[in-house]
Amino acid sequence: MKRALRGLRHTYGRLRLGTRLALGLGVLSLTVFAVVGTVLTTYMHDYLERQLGDRMKSAQVVQAKDAVEHGAVRRETYLGWYQAVYEVSDGEPRLRQPAALPEDSTAFASLAERLVDSRADDLFDTRPLGREGTYRLRACEVKPGVVLVTAAPTTDIENTVTRLITVQVVAFALALLALVVFGRRTLRRGLKPLSDMAHTAHSITSHDLTESAARLPLRAGPRGGGPEMEELRTAFNTMLEHIDDSLAVRAEAEQRLRRFVADASHELRTPLMSVRGYADLFQYAAANAPEERDNHLSRLRAEAARMGFLLDDLLLLARLDASEAETPLRLVETDLVELVQQAADAFRASHPGHPLRMTAGPAAVCPAVDTQRLRQVLDNLLANAAVHTPAGTEVSVSVAAAGGEALITVADTGPGIPPADRARVFGRFYRVNRARTRDRGGSGLGLSVADSLIRAHGGTIELTSSPGATVFTVRLPLRRGAQPTGAPADGAGGVREQADGSA
Repeated sequence: MKRALRGLRHTYGRLRLGTRLALGLGVLSLTVFAVVGTVLTTYMHDYLERQLGDRMKSAQVVQAKDAVEHGAVRRETYLGWYQAVYEVSDGEPRLRQPAALPEDSTAFASLAERLVDSRADDLFDTRPLGREGTYRLRACEVKPGVVLVTAAPTTDIENTVTRLITVQVVAFALALLALVVFGRRTLRRGLKPLSDMAHTAHSITSHDLTESAARLPLRAGPRGGGPEMEELRTAFNTMLEHIDDSLAVRAEAEQRLRRFVADASHELRTPLMSVRGYADLFQYAAANAPEERDNHLSRLRAEAARMGFLLDDLLLLARLDASEAETPLRLVETDLVELVQQAADAFRASHPGHPLRMTAGPAAVCPAVDTQRLRQVLDNLLANAAVHTPAGTEVSVSVAAAGGEALITVADTGPGIPPADRARVFGRFYRVNRARTRDRGGSGLGLSVADSLIRAHGGTIELTSSPGATVFTVRLPLRRGAQPTGAPADGAGGVREQADGSA
């Protein structure tokens, strides 16, 4: 038995949700139909018995008069009915003649005796009378000690109840069948969005997510199914959108990583080949003139220094990108005017062919910055202006404070940056000049390092460019509550301005 129940539960559990819901609805409907049918049948049976009792009561009114006048019932009532008069004394019922009784009349005498003992006005009973079938009996007292008992067949009641049960069974069976069939169709239509989502999920599993540009164009099907289905569909599609965006970000990160590795390998390969070549020349030409060996050694040191600068930039970018690492900055309150002045002096010394003009506001600007890193940003921006503009191009740098921010602007009057390249100039190893020559420009990390360092300070770098004007604007947050303080560094007031003597 337990094994059969276990097998039944297993089979039920493997059915589809719509089928299980339809079966559950059918069982519930069957239970409701059974309860309704039982109540209706019971009520109808009691109603018919009450009607039969009223008829018997009406008939006994006439029979009682006959029994009083003649001592027995001489009038026949309805066909198939029985009636008899009993005189009950000392607990013994004696039948008066004439009487219409079936072969087995024990129930008549017993009911007459019970009525006298109970002292009730009337008494009902239902008994089978042998081969005659089941009868409804009513006993009433005609006069003290004289009891009239009438019996009416219940065949009509039983037939009516049987027909009612038959009609109920057929009607309920048809209703149950229709309910299961149409309910199954309705449930299947209502659960179709779930099937669509399952189909979508299966389609996603067959989608190749290892591709570098893997996308998920599949989404849950059309609307419908009610608020719950709409909520589930929205959540499902939102999840797919999130997965799609995550895959896109991953693919972009992988492409960026591959490009970064390729660019870094290329940038390191060239100086390494140079180092190897100069080392071979130094090894096989060791007997050459001392000035030639010194030239080879200086070239070796220059290429090694170049690799060192490149590796330092890569290490700095890696540290800035590491979210789990602490920000590699040492923040101190610094006078930006003085720091920019130092960077300008160094630029004039290293790039005499580019006149430099410096402009500072009337007051000192002192945010909390890492002096060494910010100086590196300034050197990169100024060098970028010198490298990508022809000799004689004017370069300007300015310092100001506005809206709780420190502003450093580096501008030049060169040819400008093409619109297609402006959004990518801060990318790593990106050069406006597509050719991988190094007669102009460096490794392509200068602006990327500058952008990463400024973002580590909580600031931004903005670029605006047009023919004849390229401007990099560095925005750094001032310390909360700090304002530009101090007196002008040069003069009694106004704007401090210095220009290269060649300007």
